[in-house]
Amino acid sequence: MPDRLGDIDIGLLMAFEALIQERNVSRAADRLGVSQPALSGRLTRLRTLFSDQLFVPVAGRGVTPTPRAEALGETLPQLLGHLREFIGPSPHFDPAESDRTFVLAAYDNPAVMIGPDLVTALKRAAPHVRITFVLPDPETIIPALERGDIDMIIGLPSMADEGLIGRTLLTDQFLTAQRRDHPRGNQPITLDEFCAAEHVLVSTGGGGYTGPVDRALEALGRSRQVSLSVQSYALAPIIITGSDHLCTLPGRFLRRFASMLDLFTPPIEVNEFELYALWHPRMRDDPAHRWFRNLIVEVSQTINDQPATRHVQ
Repeated sequence: MPDRLGDIDIGLLMAFEALIQERNVSRAADRLGVSQPALSGRLTRLRTLFSDQLFVPVAGRGVTPTPRAEALGETLPQLLGHLREFIGPSPHFDPAESDRTFVLAAYDNPAVMIGPDLVTALKRAAPHVRITFVLPDPETIIPALERGDIDMIIGLPSMADEGLIGRTLLTDQFLTAQRRDHPRGNQPITLDEFCAAEHVLVSTGGGGYTGPVDRALEALGRSRQVSLSVQSYALAPIIITGSDHLCTLPGRFLRRFASMLDLFTPPIEVNEFELYALWHPRMRDDPAHRWFRNLIVEVSQTINDQPATRHVQ
């Protein structure tokens, strides 16, 4: 049987609804805001479509539905109800009542920067909402965002080149950290001291022994001693609290450990960098997603307003 959906439109269904409820062509036309000839034209199309008179005149009493029209009229309210719901306004999101779970992909560096304040803000505004932090897998992150398995990733702006929508969260700069009561004292560190010391380097890919700091040193014809490489940002501050190693990491990350570390401006210039929130375009107009990303931006702005060099010696 051929598909006849292309022969019908919502205007015909609304004409049928008005006629079967009003049982009068004039009143049905007024209800629809169309002329009687226009409504008669729609009725003609309906009769052709269903091969039935559908509504027949009754002297002095408008029109009466045929048995076929009565049968169609029983299913029409549900059909039109679904259509009205389908084309209705976007669903409302109430954070105070929602129990949605948001999934945020972030390495432990930005998670430590933003996570504590984000959780506090989330629990204040949406007490039943849950948040899951996951580590991003470079091989699967884009498909995961597209499927909706992950709502957002916090990363570098270059990820916007993958077709994601991005928004700046904050800027940061590198600081150098050492343990309290370090043998060299807590005075600002010189370039010679920096190069002579042993360093911990964070390599998120695992096993790396060079990074932005080493490239900046190389431009000066200098180098440092990286004797330990770890894959986790959060591990580096813990290690240096029990050793004489130094580490140079994003300042807003290290500030979370300011009570246990001395922080210094490194004796070299390392470029500032930006952190972005990135998401798939398919989630742009989702009310819940929009609320969540606005919350992340709001929290990050509060963090960004605090000097990145606070607590620095």
